[in-house]
Amino acid sequence: MSDVDERYTRARRQDRAVDDDAWIRGVLDRAPFGQLATVYDGQPFIHSNSFVYDGEAHAIYLHTAREGRTRDCVVANDRVCFSVSEMGRLLPAKVAMEFSVEYAGVVAFGRCRVVTDKAESLRALQCLLDKYFPHLRPGADYRETTDRELALTTVYRVDIVRWSGKKKAAADDFPGAFVYPYSPD
Repeated sequence: MSDVDERYTRARRQDRAVDDDAWIRGVLDRAPFGQLATVYDGQPFIHSNSFVYDGEAHAIYLHTAREGRTRDCVVANDRVCFSVSEMGRLLPAKVAMEFSVEYAGVVAFGRCRVVTDKAESLRALQCLLDKYFPHLRPGADYRETTDRELALTTVYRVDIVRWSGKKKAAADDFPGAFVYPYSPD
């Protein structure tokens, strides 16, 4: 996709940029949810969703109800941005402007489409179940997805064209660093 300009995917702070594809995949694999950014009729929207990254397809899958804003946005304009992040420790300082936080994040740019192939939809939904409920098995712990349930669901595939990672990490012995929320005990 030539219309994703590298200027928009490059981290401003190059000292925090991560170009390691394995690191980016790791963040996508462990992030509990993500935000899909879309535009409909000039209005931007953010859609928070559970998702799964499929490394083999180099795509992100998510799902919603059959009808709704996400579907309307994606059908109207397939250009999307998807973001995930992790928060590390809070980093206090002697000067307010220097307070900070450790973080890791990934932004993926691509094209999103409604999945219409039944087999791909079922596979994507199973990948989502496997990510969030890895200890449960279809047919043993729950009934598999039925055609009726599939008809009520929209599965989306974000084909990733470009991605970028960014992180900030302080030394293990950073003075006063703590995990949010603060607890004096």
